[in-house]
Amino acid sequence: MTPHRLPYAELSPAIYQPLCQALKGLEAGPLDMRLIELIFLRVSQLNGCAFCLEMHSNALRRKGENQPRLDALAGWRVSTRFSEKERAALAWAEALTFIAEGHAGDDVWLPLQAHFSDQEISDLTFAISLMNAFNRLAVSMRQ
Repeated sequence: MTPHRLPYAELSPAIYQPLCQALKGLEAGPLDMRLIELIFLRVSQLNGCAFCLEMHSNALRRKGENQPRLDALAGWRVSTRFSEKERAALAWAEALTFIAEGHAGDDVWLPLQAHFSDQEISDLTFAISLMNAFNRLAVSMRQ
């Protein structure tokens, strides 16, 4: 195991604390926290953040998520365990995580509009962006 590189939360509290505050904003928003945690887990899978994988898997279990859905998450495209709404959110999460590849095209944008309000899409986009930021901090600093 690689040792932690820097205690970024302690070294840069004026930057880190607002990121944490943004999480509280998501909790107060219109999106179901189980969906947000599912998105957090998928983004963390894509980014290979072991710390976040464990944290969000545990959070989902505490919220009543069943293990077969967690096991199927990496293969959500071929699994029957996810709703069309969840599929739209997961596709958006992948598109934003790999934004340099597809630039968040209409093929992933349009399905969002069938399942989410404008505010929900905005909040979902913030959630995905925030998790990507946290993953990059944790992975780069070996949290």
